[in-house]
Amino acid sequence: MDSTAEFAQLPLRLGDQLQWRYEVIRPLVLFADRSATQRAHETATHPETVRTLHRRFRQQGMLGLLPGDVEVRRRARPGPIPDDVREEIDRLKALYGGFHYRELARIIFCQGAYPLDAKTATSLWQQSPVPTQPQLELWTYHSPPERYQARLHVVKLSYQGWDKLSISRFLHVSRPTVDAWIARFEAEHCAGLMDKKRGPKEPPRKVWRPRMVQGYHLQKAHPDAGELRIWSLLAQPDISARTVGGILALHKLVYDEIPHGPQRGRQPPPQPHPYQAQSRHAYWCSDGRQMDLARDGVKWWSLLILQGYSRTILAGAMAPTEAPWAALMVLYPACVRSGAPTDLVSDRGGA
Repeated sequence: MDSTAEFAQLPLRLGDQLQWRYEVIRPLVLFADRSATQRAHETATHPETVRTLHRRFRQQGMLGLLPGDVEVRRRARPGPIPDDVREEIDRLKALYGGFHYRELARIIFCQGAYPLDAKTATSLWQQSPVPTQPQLELWTYHSPPERYQARLHVVKLSYQGWDKLSISRFLHVSRPTVDAWIARFEAEHCAGLMDKKRGPKEPPRKVWRPRMVQGYHLQKAHPDAGELRIWSLLAQPDISARTVGGILALHKLVYDEIPHGPQRGRQPPPQPHPYQAQSRHAYWCSDGRQMDLARDGVKWWSLLILQGYSRTILAGAMAPTEAPWAALMVLYPACVRSGAPTDLVSDRGGA
């Protein structure tokens, strides 16, 4: 088989530059049946490149085929495990046997800053002797100082690398309680671990008698006013409108002269609309509104003529102003099409 054709198919399966470089010099290293110039012709590579790769491979092995910008660092062999680390693992195993290995490595690192991986922690945990009697610590919660110390101990274990589940099982405290104590410590520090009174945090705001008397007189002078109106008349921002509403409700129950609702007299009969059209062209309405559309920095106006009887648009136009000439530009075609109205209703604009 032609060597050139064989090498042309190999780069299609090579996924790394290191593989390609080794494949270039492989016949020279294993068989020595050709020269570097011949191999360069087979691989379409410069002969000097083939000689350089061959020489670097004989001197450094596969490391010689790495690119020049790749830095090779030899991994240092780990030293012996310190005795204090082994003693700490023995103490933790005697204290609680439910640690997982990543948690154990984190605890060792937090306490002594010793980089212990999970594999080494697993080996040390298995080599550690099994304790005959677990050294469990007993906690009581009958007095406030002991409760504070117990909560502080939970926070210390959390910052030492313990998982919340391990803390809960070790101290026989529920998981939500552990979460609450840690959250309170992060929000309020040591003050968050103290016992707190149940109920409202602040005493209820009291309304003294002079303020209630002032509200009574305002409510009597303005019987139809609501709590927002009375609150604005009091002009005392240290109380809320809802508090004023409670005062008004109390006054309605105590004082008979304050009605329970607004006094409503006899309603006058409804009057007809002053511009109620009785025929088609009795009233026309001229309406002009400024639009949001701007052209050359000028906002244009929309001018309409409406029929008051059926609210039909008789004519309309857009103009850059509401001047009389613009209004006449709309009124004229409306009169040409529909005649003249009896009355024309307009606002106080330019029309």
